Amino acid sequence: MRACVQHASRSGCCGNKTGANDPEIALPTSLAPEANHLLASLPAVDKARLFPHLELVQLPLGHVLYESGSQMRHVHFPTDAIISLLYVMEDGASAEIAVVGNDGIVGVSLFMGGETTPSRAVVQSAGHVYQLPGQVLKDEFLRAGPMQHLLLRYTQALLTQMAQTAVCNRHHSLDQQLCRWLLLSLDRRHSSELIITQELIASMLGVRREGVTEAAGNLQKADLIKYRRGHITVLDRAGLEARTCECYAVVRKEYDRLLPEVRFP
Repeated sequence: MRACVQHASRSGCCGNKTGANDPEIALPTSLAPEANHLLASLPAVDKARLFPHLELVQLPLGHVLYESGSQMRHVHFPTDAIISLLYVMEDGASAEIAVVGNDGIVGVSLFMGGETTPSRAVVQSAGHVYQLPGQVLKDEFLRAGPMQHLLLRYTQALLTQMAQTAVCNRHHSLDQQLCRWLLLSLDRRHSSELIITQELIASMLGVRREGVTEAAGNLQKADLIKYRRGHITVLDRAGLEARTCECYAVVRKEYDRLLPEVRFP
């Protein structure tokens, strides 16, 4: 697959828009449309119909894909980017309700008929997404074919993640929450390293920065992670799984059940 890479800013995307089959620039496998597991699992005939409408966009850390209540015009399929869905309070406080990576799609409200959502979508880990016009996806959804069934199952899995996140934030320690968050993020990356600040982690978890500092320090003392300014490297994934609460396993099991064709590490 070949495509043009656009660079995004908070005010929108710039650069020439080209489809995923454009012959201008050869892409590595990690940036092909099939790097997103939902797109990869579609039958060939559906890919042939959708892929010409895809546009590859490069997103920086902290970029806002959509704000609360804004009209959605596109959906996004991440390849190597990770997107956090946040609920933002009137006083500016926020907390993550779900994370989306190469396992899914950002913008489920559009094909579910809502068009808007009270959440905000923020880039948690810089990378690339494939942007698709909302009307193209709606037309494909209404075909009632493989894409519709895939998106409905994905939405159910996403709702499970949202519900489990709420339970986890209420009942489990910050150490456990951080372990869950790290594991969910690792599942959606091809690397053991995350480039993210403590301030952003605190915003995701809805806690004070000092709490994140303490929790990250506890995990580093246990030789589970290595933390330096803006970088977290996971040293012992099995150790994180042993230390986290049951919430991660519940979410992972539901994704595996509903989306067996979507590959996780």
